[in-house]
Amino acid sequence: MTASHVAIIMDGNGRWAKKRLLPRAAGHRAGFKRMLALIDHAFSCGVTCLTLFALSMENLSRPKEELDGLFGIFRDYFPAQSRRLKEKGIVLRVIGNTSLLPADIQEMISDAERLTAGGENGALVLAIAYGSMQEIVGAANRAVREGKEVTEEEFSALLGTAGLPPLDLLIRTGGEVRLSNFLLYQAAYAELYFSKKLFPDFSNGDFDRVMEAYSLRDRRFGRI
Repeated sequence: MTASHVAIIMDGNGRWAKKRLLPRAAGHRAGFKRMLALIDHAFSCGVTCLTLFALSMENLSRPKEELDGLFGIFRDYFPAQSRRLKEKGIVLRVIGNTSLLPADIQEMISDAERLTAGGENGALVLAIAYGSMQEIVGAANRAVREGKEVTEEEFSALLGTAGLPPLDLLIRTGGEVRLSNFLLYQAAYAELYFSKKLFPDFSNGDFDRVMEAYSLRDRRFGRI
């Protein structure tokens, strides 16, 4: 059994830096580099959709200095990585309230989504300025505005993940054992895996071991 759609809460960058007496920005940069390597590895393992929790709604309340550092990393890497995704045939989708981001980053995201549209080799979903409760409330309000009751399938189509395959496996690094407002609706029957590794230390080998553990699980979806 292979997980087609995998999501990862990339937690622990700041603590990784603190353990090494480095500024938090160094941890975020290390985490970003690990993320880029893990993206390539995940698709090479047969994953067709990879969803990464990059920045939560709650993260936007962090100090300006830290947010400026995060946005700086985004500016440094995003355009070139978008071109790599295009070359690999990977579609990029960003979910979340991107209107809260700096204007130039909003433009980068729009450009990247247009550039990679039509890719047929998989989908990379970045959750940026994302909160699952906010997503669910927004979908419910949209249904109300349209004046209709909705089925589970119709409600799913109102979420940011509309059209993506069902979530098979959700991984959280960093030692915390909670979902932290990430893909709450989508994770209803996903398998969960919590790693104590801080994200910059979460290696390709660690990912392989999680995938192996997933393959041994019995997914019954409430049936016997």
